[in-house]
Amino acid sequence: RELLKSDAFIKDLSLTAKFKGMIVGYILFTKVKVGNDTLLTLAPLAVLPRFQKKGIGKSLVEKGHKIAKELGYKGIVVLGHADYYKKFGYEPASKWGIKCPIEVPDENFMAIELYPGALSNVKGTVEYPKEFGIN
Repeated sequence: RELLKSDAFIKDLSLTAKFKGMIVGYILFTKVKVGNDTLLTLAPLAVLPRFQKKGIGKSLVEKGHKIAKELGYKGIVVLGHADYYKKFGYEPASKWGIKCPIEVPDENFMAIELYPGALSNVKGTVEYPKEFGIN
């Protein structure tokens, strides 16, 4: 809830999936800093258990990527399950010299370029909004 009130919040990147009027899935992308660049982070992504494995999460991620690209963002970082996010093109963020502010396995801290070469000059440690309680 605090993220929704923060400067990092982007209304267009707070997306829901509905079934018969009920929210069954949610994704939020918020702004993060890496050096002088502003990227996005994907968190949270949630789908009600009985609606999982039906493509809802995939649909939310893909729609979020499309909107983020249209809004002019270079890339997105995520701390999550490597096998899941690889399906969308995420790779270890270390590939670009982007680091997580907490110790996590390299394969779980990932990034994606929203267009080729977008992250080539982005390097440093991600600064999450204070609402994440990470920095």
